[in-house]
Amino acid sequence: MTLTVDPRGTRHTGGAWRPGDPVGRRSFLTIGDLPLELGRILPDVVVAYETWGTLSTARDNVVLVEHALTGDSHVVGPAGDGHSSPGWWEGLIGPGCPLDTRTWFVVAANVLGGCQGTTGPASRAPDGRPWGGRFPAITIRDQVRAEASLLQRLGISRLAAVIGGSMGGMRAVEWAASYPERVERSIVLASTAYATADQIAWCQPQLLAIRQDPAFAGGDYYDTGRSPDAGLGLARRIAQITYRTDLELDERFGREPQHGENPFVGADRGRFAVESYLDHHAGKLARRFDANSYVVLTEAMNFHDVGRGRGGLAAALAKVTAACTVVSVDTDRLYPPRLSDELASLLPHAVRATISSPHGHDGFLLEAEQVGLVIRAALQGPAGRRDGHRPEC
Repeated sequence: MTLTVDPRGTRHTGGAWRPGDPVGRRSFLTIGDLPLELGRILPDVVVAYETWGTLSTARDNVVLVEHALTGDSHVVGPAGDGHSSPGWWEGLIGPGCPLDTRTWFVVAANVLGGCQGTTGPASRAPDGRPWGGRFPAITIRDQVRAEASLLQRLGISRLAAVIGGSMGGMRAVEWAASYPERVERSIVLASTAYATADQIAWCQPQLLAIRQDPAFAGGDYYDTGRSPDAGLGLARRIAQITYRTDLELDERFGREPQHGENPFVGADRGRFAVESYLDHHAGKLARRFDANSYVVLTEAMNFHDVGRGRGGLAAALAKVTAACTVVSVDTDRLYPPRLSDELASLLPHAVRATISSPHGHDGFLLEAEQVGLVIRAALQGPAGRRDGHRPEC
């Protein structure tokens, strides 16, 4: 069943899309009640998604693209008309691109718990009020289950490939483990099969920054006229540092102060250039993203573990039948290459690739040429086998 968008709706603070906002390229589908891994049922779930290309008669040319933490379904395309920013992976999809729309039918969904049209904390609960702080805890596995339900309702039973980086890579791994019979190829970039203590540690001050913002109000700020932009901005500053490398920041910004007063310390020395860079990213995210979604999705990433309830990581990955390409960024300090090495070593047969970049974790987004070559090679290679036996690559 498709969602009817009420044009009379109004936009609240917090960077979330709501019925009544411009739809842009989004389509909407209700997938019904969704049982969650931690025991609750999320009612009347709606998924926002976008597509490119043409679905083949055999429905065997589908590629699912998974976005990262603050991404959405708008993988490519201009800003405006309901999309607050341009596509986050420009150059990936289109005629002649790595995901060539003359061959592939590409689907991208806004993740469960997100804030760009799919059910999340800013959505209305059955009582008519926003979920806010009442939104249940979700996992990466729940997000994949919602996507699987979406595709089933679209008449798609098998994926030629699932591709994702960072949080999207977590879902690409989970797809291969949860639905081995439905996934032919999995391309995992700058990601992991489980959240490490280091990653969880970096997330803790981000979550505290948002929750300790007085405007957060326990997550129930939608009808207050205020939004925890300060807390969300601080969380983004912390995260942004982990996404890049110390050498890049030093070479780009050095340590010379800029001219003008520093509004954050009240000094007259002027902001350092790197401070201005972090402030820019903080403000940009606060304008387009919802703080509650940032909390919900970050906690889902913290709980990520493909081996949970499956006899451990090795046992879970041993059942994967998809042809997997595991890709790291050589300078990634948040998802270091050793995690990709471990993931690839535990898959029945995996191709290991490395992107060389000075940009750290964000290299999976910024090194378009290298990423494109990896994706083209993976899609041209053999697919997984339904009987569980894998061809040599």
